[in-house]
Amino acid sequence: MLGLGDVAMSLFARLSLGLLFLSVVAVSKPAAAAWYEARTEHFIIYADQKPEELREFAQRLERFDRSVRAVRRMKDPPLSDSNRLTIFVLNDLYEIEKLAGGYGVAGFYIPSASGSVAFVPERAGSKKQKWDLDAEAIFFHEYAHHLQLQQSDLALPSWVTEGFAEFFGPTELRDDGSVVLGAMPTYRANGLFNYSDLSIEEMLGADTKIDGLEFALIYGRGWLLTHYLTFSRSRRGQFDRYVKQIQEGVAPIEAARVAFGDLSRLNKELYGYLRQKKLPSLILSSKQLRIGAIDIRRLAEGEDAMMGVFVRTRRGATSKTARNIESNARKIAGRYPGEPFVQTALAEAELDAGNFEAAEAAADRALAAEPNRLEALLLKGRALMELARRSPAGADWGEIRKWFAKANKIDPEAAEPLLLFYKTFVYAGVRPTANAMDGLLYSLALAPQDEKLRMTVVRQLLGDGRTQDARRYFAPFAFEPHYNKKRREASAKTMAALTSGNQSEALTQLGKLEELILKDE
Repeated sequence: MLGLGDVAMSLFARLSLGLLFLSVVAVSKPAAAAWYEARTEHFIIYADQKPEELREFAQRLERFDRSVRAVRRMKDPPLSDSNRLTIFVLNDLYEIEKLAGGYGVAGFYIPSASGSVAFVPERAGSKKQKWDLDAEAIFFHEYAHHLQLQQSDLALPSWVTEGFAEFFGPTELRDDGSVVLGAMPTYRANGLFNYSDLSIEEMLGADTKIDGLEFALIYGRGWLLTHYLTFSRSRRGQFDRYVKQIQEGVAPIEAARVAFGDLSRLNKELYGYLRQKKLPSLILSSKQLRIGAIDIRRLAEGEDAMMGVFVRTRRGATSKTARNIESNARKIAGRYPGEPFVQTALAEAELDAGNFEAAEAAADRALAAEPNRLEALLLKGRALMELARRSPAGADWGEIRKWFAKANKIDPEAAEPLLLFYKTFVYAGVRPTANAMDGLLYSLALAPQDEKLRMTVVRQLLGDGRTQDARRYFAPFAFEPHYNKKRREASAKTMAALTSGNQSEALTQLGKLEELILKDE
């Protein structure tokens, strides 16, 4: 392999059509079904399916995780619950579409400092068709993105980001325990075989003006170039030179010409490579992919009853759905006043609905039953923080910070307590302490996929005059593939200002980018 394994990729990959507004508030399941929880080294999985089916699914995910880490030579430190990816397995594609709020969504992933989550359908992909983008391939693509930012912060053109994730998307998990990586993503046929709408110069030059079909072709063409550079002996080291020069401020197109030489020749080589009868792949044996224990339990009665609310709050409530979710949560929670999971879920629903006193009361009930429950401690602090923002004259910020500090002691590797501790200073209108700033930076190291958190870090560093540090942390935004044309242009201008050291212009452009994100434009 080339040095691809040492490179962190894109930020905030979206599944299928991306993160859409939640427009429905029901997650149904068969009346006789029971929810189970599977805990593995890297995942917490909730599913209303048979335990043996859930175990098989969990094993597949762990084998995939092991494969990516082996190829990329990633470290694999022990994870707390805060850093495991939570996955909800819903009944089918229809349930996924309802939860996402859009047709054609085969699954989706939400990165967050409070814990990243993914939603996948149980029955999608059971009868795979050669030219279909099945749910498992989508999840593998997006989980590769989830892992890619855990090693470094680099400015990477979109073809690198998506091409590398596509390298893992169609991974084959064989029955003998082995794994095949690098298979052709046939569902990207248009990008693989359509050379007329996206030139090699546009792709390697990270042209921010390309949009629509041109940009869609990057997935397939990016896979092809990534695959070729991975297996081509004659071009070893060229990818690393390309990436290195971009980090040093060289324009991508110039970096490409220096690293790859004659681009028209490279394009011809790709033509020939694709037309080979058989392309190379990587095969990892079962001995290389040993996975740890998988613990499965049936949820308690109250947990099972509250799962619909839990799924929707983890998906993220909107102003239109929060009241409905909160109403359902109250009805269920009334039957289980002493269940910490139930009361914690209620506290989240109350907070989303703006009922801060009620959220605090629910968190108190959860803590009465389980004093060190991390989520309840954070919800208690968040409720008090929102009440303080509503009535700043009587705010006791020192007391509020104690809740986040206690949560940090329970799980020092959780990002959310550190972020919330920092926010107490911002909301109080005072300069964050050095301890708060250190915590903010470490929270990003723990949750590098969280877009809003990264923006917060960049803005704070810029405000402190640390322009080059801000550039380093902003780098993954420079060519963010899941931005539209407007955002990519705003992001490129921000990166240019940071590279030149123009603090004022960087703040201006960053503000424009944040406004586009806020308006979802």
